[in-house]
Amino acid sequence: MANTLISFIKKQITISKKNADRRRVFLISLGIMLFGIVYFMPPLPDAVDPMGKTFTLSHQGKTAVALFLLAACWWIFEVVPIGVTSITIGVVQAIFLIRDARVAFTDFMDPAVWFILGSLVIGMAFTQSGLTKRLAYRMLLIVGERTILIYLGCFILTAVLTIIMAHTAVAATVYPLLIAIYSLYSEDDKPTNFGKGLFIGMAFVAGAGSIITLLGAARGAVAIGFFNDIVGREITFFELTFYMAPIGFVMVFLLWIFISFRFSPEKKRIVGLRERAKSLHKSLGPMSLREVLTLVIVLATITLMCLQSFYPALKLIDKSAIILSSTILFYLLKLLKLDQLEEIPWNIILLFGGAMSIGYCLWQTGAADWLAVNWLVMFQNTSWFVFVIGIAFFVMIMTNLIMNVAAITIVLPVALVMGSYLGVAPEVIVFASLVAAGMPFLFLIGAAPNAIAYTSRQFTTGEFFIAGIPASGILMIVITLFICFIWPAMGMPI
Repeated sequence: MANTLISFIKKQITISKKNADRRRVFLISLGIMLFGIVYFMPPLPDAVDPMGKTFTLSHQGKTAVALFLLAACWWIFEVVPIGVTSITIGVVQAIFLIRDARVAFTDFMDPAVWFILGSLVIGMAFTQSGLTKRLAYRMLLIVGERTILIYLGCFILTAVLTIIMAHTAVAATVYPLLIAIYSLYSEDDKPTNFGKGLFIGMAFVAGAGSIITLLGAARGAVAIGFFNDIVGREITFFELTFYMAPIGFVMVFLLWIFISFRFSPEKKRIVGLRERAKSLHKSLGPMSLREVLTLVIVLATITLMCLQSFYPALKLIDKSAIILSSTILFYLLKLLKLDQLEEIPWNIILLFGGAMSIGYCLWQTGAADWLAVNWLVMFQNTSWFVFVIGIAFFVMIMTNLIMNVAAITIVLPVALVMGSYLGVAPEVIVFASLVAAGMPFLFLIGAAPNAIAYTSRQFTTGEFFIAGIPASGILMIVITLFICFIWPAMGMPI
């Protein structure tokens, strides 16, 4: 009887593996097929903006679009490790002569990729020093034992931090804290609803919080620069915060509700958590020298990056150099060891290298401009509302595909010029675009917090994508309400 049962189980495992292999082969083939369909398409018509400027989709541009479809398919379904898909992006550019190999692979070492590395090392230093456990236990003493309130506490902490520092650095700082909290929920690393909600929610909320001030991400400064050049008026730091804070905090609250329902924790309470957290916090004792040094280095790094927005001289220093200085100090002071450097999730580093490469590829080949103009001209004879929502939707999609700074750079100049013909106030175009650009909820490549959250291994890229669809719907509804009612009531010209 026992032998029969064992044979049955082995047979089912074999069948399951065969089905998984067939699915994998199908999805690999689907990505290649999408590439082939676009690559062998005849030349597509030019895009023409309202001023008569023509945008031609070159053969290289068309191939760049084909490559993105291949990469997106493989990224979503994880048919190979996401880092390997990223390597494929560089290889295909070189083989199909989309861009020079030196250019395509140099993007993998872009300063933005190094910034991700520096952010991950900060998170690692927090964990190794014991600071994350100290912070986690302290927060749990405040929010209590209900798992939904633990969600809320983590999300509020994430959002508040993004007001004063870049959302990438926030995600790297909060991530080990979430790991410490999750270890009190489950004793193993198996994915759970609570784990999915905790880490996906952190990624989503980091984006929502990052729109509130200019310190949350670089996209705000880029948008204000375009607004100043095209409109001839400057949007101040506090004006941006005045209009963005309400929508940012509304999204944080709505995302908490969404995550609480979408990933309803298996345990409504972690019984005895408060007492356990209190006991564990007490057992840590006073802060050690290692913790103090780590905290000083991290706070100094964050302060320097924040001051870049106020002191022009500091703007000359790339933020990647600032954050990597902390990495150097961690090793100079022996706060980290060599084996910990080897623990860095290089799969995530490669993911962002590939994201930079495909983003620049779409941009430099003109494919992104061609897509933007073709999309926006569809709304040139519509009402102001449809035009603004159309812009926000396109930016939301683009920021999931390429860097949000690049999405703003591509869309905003065209949108501001078209808006002047339609009598749409440039302010509403800029703010709606910035809100949409800050919340890429579909792909890991859309923002660094998405990729950092993925290192928890609590969710797949497909699960992230599926959760991102209704979250993106919530975002568009909120943007609509603010455009129609709340921003005009606050005094924004429409």
